[in-house]
Amino acid sequence: MTNPALQRLAARLPAFEPGHVWLAGAGPGDARYLTLDVLDALGKADVVVHDALVSEEVLGFAPQAEVLYAGKRGGKPSTAQEDITLSLIRLARAGRRVLRLKGGDPFIFGRGGEEAEALASAKIPFRILPGMTASLAALASVRIPATMRGISRAITLATGHAAGEEGDLDWTALARTGEPIVVYMGLKNLATISRLLIEGGRTPDTPAAIIMAATTSEERLLTATLATLAAEAEQQGFAAPALIVIGDIVTMRPRLNGLETAS
Repeated sequence: MTNPALQRLAARLPAFEPGHVWLAGAGPGDARYLTLDVLDALGKADVVVHDALVSEEVLGFAPQAEVLYAGKRGGKPSTAQEDITLSLIRLARAGRRVLRLKGGDPFIFGRGGEEAEALASAKIPFRILPGMTASLAALASVRIPATMRGISRAITLATGHAAGEEGDLDWTALARTGEPIVVYMGLKNLATISRLLIEGGRTPDTPAAIIMAATTSEERLLTATLATLAAEAEQQGFAAPALIVIGDIVTMRPRLNGLETAS
């Protein structure tokens, strides 16, 4: 039986016109985190251009569409961003309904802004369909609150793929804030990130965690300290996709673990 509330929402969903590109976020991994807008788009698209973090389960909601892989993964062979963008423009000009589907949210380290800019320059009509941000969903999935009164007043989302390189983030400045940091794409540089944060003033015993493959059946969690996290992650075989969490919010997990009645 169809849910009446979903039927009412469906009447408000926009038409997916030929020659348009929709830039969409598939959420953190599991298909249950798809938004209704993105689920609707999957059912309307002629072609889905997806990245490496979009699951087969999610793609299964677009049986009518041609599915094109445009994976981008750190340290692995990846499709060049320029080629992806040109492909979106070419498909749209051919009159296809193009869904560009990314893990998480397209505007959070997903290069969605670059693709939107290129589409605008090429005069290709497009929409942005937000997705559940991977970092916040991952934290919630392991019962770590992103913000907590009395513990944090802000949270920083950072990319770690270029840690230690010239022109990268000022990790010392981030350390001085004393606020939690969630690092995307930082696993291979975790030892460097930890060192820079400690040199910047974070104590070696700062609580820290890694969430691997968040919300999926392969999800794994490691908790340690800033000083020991890199070594323990290597020893236990943690691999991408993974998010690194640094700060006292990590201490909330054991406090909440015994109180939640349903996962």
